[in-house]
Formats: sequence, C-alpha cells, structure tokens
Amino acid sequence: MDAFASFFDSQSASRNRWTYDSLKNFRQISPVVQTHLKQVYLTLCCALVASAAGAYLHILWNIGGLLTTFACLGCMAWLLSTPPYEEQQKRVALLMAAGLFEGASIGPLIDLAIEIDPSVLITAFVGTSVAFGCFSAAAMLARRREYLYLGGLLSSGLSILLWLQFASSIFGGSAAIFKFELYFGLLVFVGYVVVDTQDIIEKAHLGDLDYVKHALNLFTDFIAVFVRILIVMLKNSAEKEERKKKRRN
Repeated sequence: MDAFASFFDSQSASRNRWTYDSLKNFRQISPVVQTHLKQVYLTLCCALVASAAGAYLHILWNIGGLLTTFACLGCMAWLLSTPPYEEQQKRVALLMAAGLFEGASIGPLIDLAIEIDPSVLITAFVGTSVAFGCFSAAAMLARRREYLYLGGLLSSGLSILLWLQFASSIFGGSAAIFKFELYFGLLVFVGYVVVDTQDIIEKAHLGDLDYVKHALNLFTDFIAVFVRILIVMLKNSAEKEERKKKRRN
C-alpha cells in the first residue's frame, strides 16, 4: 500500500511540476545517459527501417508467415543470449534481422491495409510515432523510478491479455471480447513504453549501457502499439464502408 500511495503522490507532484520549463529540464539525465539514449533511439530507428523492408519484401514475394515469426523469435533469443559489450556488430545485425522478420510477419496485415485504404497505414504509423514519442518524453521528464511501480501492474495486465487470447483461440470469442482485447492490449503496451523508457534510463544511470537490448525492448513496444492502432483503424474504415453501402442500397 505504501508503494501505491507514494506512486499517486508522485503523480500529483509531477502534475504540479509540468510547465514549459520542465520540457527543457534534463538535469536528471547525465550526459552519459543522454548519449546512451541517442544510441538507443538511433538503433530503434534502424530496426524500424529493417521492419519496413521486411514488410515490403512480403508484399513483393509473400514471404511473411509462421516461419518468419519463428525466425524473428530465434533472432531475439540469439541476441539476448549473446553477452553484452562483445561482438556488438553481431548483436546489431541480429536486431536488424529480427526487425526484418518481424516486418515480414506483419506484412499480411500491412498488405490488407494497402488494399483497403493506403492512407490508413500512414495515419497508423504517424499516430504510433506521436504516441510513442509523447509517452517516452513523459518518462524522461518524470522523476527517477516514478513510473517503475507500473511494471507489476502491466505484467498482470499482459497475463490477462495472453489468457484472453488463448481462451478466444480455443473456445472462440465474440466481437465484444475481440474489441476488449484490442483496446486493453493497446493500453498495456502504451504503458510499457513509459515503463521501459524509464527502466532504460534507470539502468543506464547504474551503468547498464547495452543499447542494442534496450532498443529491442522499445522496438517490441512500438510494433505492438502500431499493430493494434492499425487494426483499430482498419476496423473503423471497414465499418464506414459498410455504412456507405447500406445508404446506397
């Protein structure tokens, strides 16, 4: 209870501190940590470019599927099993390969979005980037460890989400359950953007400067948020088309 009380106290305090001057205040982040964050976000951008290349390869040759998903998980496991600060080029290459396979894996969804409405794909990516940037900035400007209390709560939420997905795949699910999974999952992974960003800053303060692993954490968050935003927008676009057809008839 003390942890939750301190969390809500810090939340109210942060609202009082939220001014224009706070946007320029990075005194809590040392130059070493700032350099580390630049490396993390640069590596993240490269992984997203690799993911876009993977989606494009799927559109050309239809390579996305279960095999690319397993290949992505294999690259991630290989990366995490490789000791940090050793063979950094190899670890960066594994991250790019994971991004490539991940892009190919979500390629069918992107292909569907292009067929329905290409503008939805662009809007979903821009919306994800804006949300990701805003929540990352909020975590950077907050006091150290302020949002780390959310980690346990989000882990519980993720467990509930995985159970719902498993139950739906085995026993079947209604449209209402699917919508709940979609929006609840979006909320959980947006929360992980905040927690993972502050966790990266905290670890960097303690000397953990493994930018490849930290970029991987943010990459998985970005893709999870992007996929859910894209599905929401595709669903809304499909509903609008159905309404137009009914009006015409």
